[in-house]
Amino acid sequence: MASYEVALVLLVDPSGAILMQHRDDRTPVSPNQWSLPGGHVEPGETPEQAAHRELLEETGLTVEDLRLLWSGPRPYEAGFPHTVTMHVFHGTTHAVQRDVTVGEGRAMVFIPQEDVLDRDLAVTTAAILPLHLGH
Repeated sequence: MASYEVALVLLVDPSGAILMQHRDDRTPVSPNQWSLPGGHVEPGETPEQAAHRELLEETGLTVEDLRLLWSGPRPYEAGFPHTVTMHVFHGTTHAVQRDVTVGEGRAMVFIPQEDVLDRDLAVTTAAILPLHLGH
C-alpha cells in the first residue's frame, strides 16, 4: 500500500468565504467533488512549503502566513488504496474572486461559509470544514 503526504489550504477571503476547488472527472481522487486547494508533498519539501506551492499552482495566489489547522490520517473511505497523512493549513487573503486563476480542476471559487457544507465534498474536506466552522 502506497503512503504519502498531502497539504491542503483553507483560504478565507475578507467576507469569510472559503476558496474551494471543484475537481474535474479526470482526477483519480474525489472526482467531481469540492475540495480545498492542495496536493502532494514533494520529496525534500515540508508540508508548509507544499501548501504554498500548490496554492500558487492551482490558484495563482500567494499567502505569506499559513498556519497549521490540522494534521492526521486521511479519513477512511471504502476502496481507497493508500495511506495518506493530511496537513491542512489555514490562511487569510485580501484576494477576491477576480484575482483567482483556475490552474487545476473545473473551478476555483470563494464560497460563502453558510453554503460550503451544501456541496458534494471530498472526504477530507468534509471532515475539516466543520472544525473551521465550529460545527
